[in-house]
Amino acid sequence: MNRFETVLQRLQATGQLRTRSLPIYGLGHSLGSKLHLLIGSLYGAERAGNILLAYNNYPLRRAIPFGDRLNVPLVMEDLEFLPSPAETNKLVASEYGVRRNLLVKFRRDEIDQTLDLAPLLEQRFPTLTAVQMLPGTHLTPVGQELTWQAGQSFSPLDAVGQWMKQEFYRDLHRLEHEILRWLNPVAAY
Repeated sequence: MNRFETVLQRLQATGQLRTRSLPIYGLGHSLGSKLHLLIGSLYGAERAGNILLAYNNYPLRRAIPFGDRLNVPLVMEDLEFLPSPAETNKLVASEYGVRRNLLVKFRRDEIDQTLDLAPLLEQRFPTLTAVQMLPGTHLTPVGQELTWQAGQSFSPLDAVGQWMKQEFYRDLHRLEHEILRWLNPVAAY
């Protein structure tokens, strides 16, 4: 966060960023969502809003998909995130200051805790907290769109490739649409 704030101040001081009213949004996925909640609770960062995708506040062993199947050395067994999940919830409930929030839960996500977070934020900001349930998995937000280049003549392989691309990225495009709609609710999509 410190580096972002420093760069922002430099851009404003040198005139490369002329407006001071540029809205700044936080965007976090999984434990990145937890980091944005902590930044908004502990550091008073000024944000127009936060977009929190597939929120995860579990202890370390449960937070990483398939982490329980990894061969973790004995030294690592006592390693844990700080603040703890309970401490994080307490901080968010009492100190979190980012008023406008979009929470996104994916239907096929076994480690998502968005529905546990929602009441904490709705209690603080009842009219400015939006919760969206979307198709997808925990990994939907990290998908990258690949370009499928058809050959000189469109073949059955090209048709299958286009169909697979369309199906694979459907959930990612839906997420993109919902984020853009939330960022600009008066625009017609």
